[in-house]
Amino acid sequence: MDSSILIIVLSLSVLISYAFDLFSSRFKTPSVLLLLLLGILTRQATEYFDVQVPYVNAILPTLGTLGLILIVLEGGLDLELHIDRLSVLRRTLLASLLTIVGGTLLMAGMLYLLLNDSFYHCLIAALPFSIISSTVTVQSVSQLSGGQREYAVYESAFASILGIMAYNFLLLSRESVLGAVWSFARDTLTMALISLACCFLLLYLIGRISHRIKFLPIISVLFLVYALAEINHLSSLLLILIFGLFLNNTELFIRGRLSLILKNDLFEKELDQLKNLTAEGSFVVRTFFFLILGYAAVPSELMDTDALIVSALFVIIILAWRWVTLGLTYWGSSSSLLWIAPRGLITILLYLNIPEDLRLQGFREGIPILVVVLSSLVVMPGVLGHRPVKEGS
Repeated sequence: MDSSILIIVLSLSVLISYAFDLFSSRFKTPSVLLLLLLGILTRQATEYFDVQVPYVNAILPTLGTLGLILIVLEGGLDLELHIDRLSVLRRTLLASLLTIVGGTLLMAGMLYLLLNDSFYHCLIAALPFSIISSTVTVQSVSQLSGGQREYAVYESAFASILGIMAYNFLLLSRESVLGAVWSFARDTLTMALISLACCFLLLYLIGRISHRIKFLPIISVLFLVYALAEINHLSSLLLILIFGLFLNNTELFIRGRLSLILKNDLFEKELDQLKNLTAEGSFVVRTFFFLILGYAAVPSELMDTDALIVSALFVIIILAWRWVTLGLTYWGSSSSLLWIAPRGLITILLYLNIPEDLRLQGFREGIPILVVVLSSLVVMPGVLGHRPVKEGS
């Protein structure tokens, strides 16, 4: 492909995605749906004009991983760990845990009854669908009241990291549950210590680097440590989350003389710059991930009757279990929050990364995209039907 044509395509993709974001905020339609639809239409157009787009399936997992790192970092940079928020932090952490554990067990049980494969394979297949998408959630809750919005944002941020850790634990437990518990605890502690060391080092660098290019090298270090930890099967996203939380809550960790060494007078301004860079990087990566995902989708798989039925059942289970978890963890009217349980990039990425020998036999390939689409569609009535109410959260 000619380089000028490629530049035009890439630029138009970002501009169209930005227009979708503006459209979605105005008309309460998740931009993920529009990006997927654009990707599907693009495939039809390239097939009609006999244009080949190479390396689609190879690029998708890499883009997804980069997007996942940036999404978790963005979530960590948005979480404030203050005393007055301890209640909502506890409740949203519990809600995320209940959603992942309960949702996975319920969907795995359904798959076990339908496909009669091993329950372990059913658990592996079901877990990605129990994780709320933080990106779609943040886009969808801007019109909700303060308490509902705060609950939804915190819940989805916790869901990302807890979901990845649960997925890693399931993979470790392939041969021995006790061995998996030991390995998981050891690896998590190791990663937490590495993360804290990296946090102090990177914070020192932020305060000392005077070069105009500052944050891209620091984010590259995060990517590097993430990849090395992933190769060694450690909870690598824990590093990203801890780094984001550390930077956004330095007053809890950095005090006295240590503050003079690790922070400077411009720190708050520089932190805002890092947040903006992370948000825009996440936007670009997410744009191309869902465009390429839509392009890679096979229409016949999306129209498969079994895939549609299982996807609809998954969404029903998600909403039914969400009603239970909200009843246990949310204080106030939860009618709008009930519908805000979208699935997104993490669901797709975890499903794509399931090892071949652990794949569930008979599980339709179109189900992940269909669940993302259906769960995003049901967000709309919750947002459109929202009426501000007084709440106790």
